[in-house]
Amino acid sequence: MSNPKYNLEDRLLDFAVRVIRVSEAMKKTRAGSHMADQLLRSGTSPYGQHGEAEGAESRGDFIHKLRLCHKELLETRRWLRLAQRAGLVDKPQLLDAIVLEADELVRIFAASIRTAQRNRK
Repeated sequence: MSNPKYNLEDRLLDFAVRVIRVSEAMKKTRAGSHMADQLLRSGTSPYGQHGEAEGAESRGDFIHKLRLCHKELLETRRWLRLAQRAGLVDKPQLLDAIVLEADELVRIFAASIRTAQRNRK
């Protein structure tokens, strides 16, 4: 039996759903619409990219796909922080939890990349 907190696929799925909800809740201003679009793209991408990594054709392909996930998560974390700082949602403090989750996912992928690189040698 696995603990859902450590099931990366489920965490990425839940994260993508939360990103969708944040995007939909952004203020309907020019900046809000732009940021919602950017956040939606970067924040939902890691879920699909992780599936690609699971089907990687080689260790190098696997590492490459993990790096793509990591890159998108870094971008997402920045968009979330900007949306929070700019007040593009009604209650910016409610973004604290998703920013924390983005940070944890960034660290998980960074560690996974290091492990995969070390095991490649």
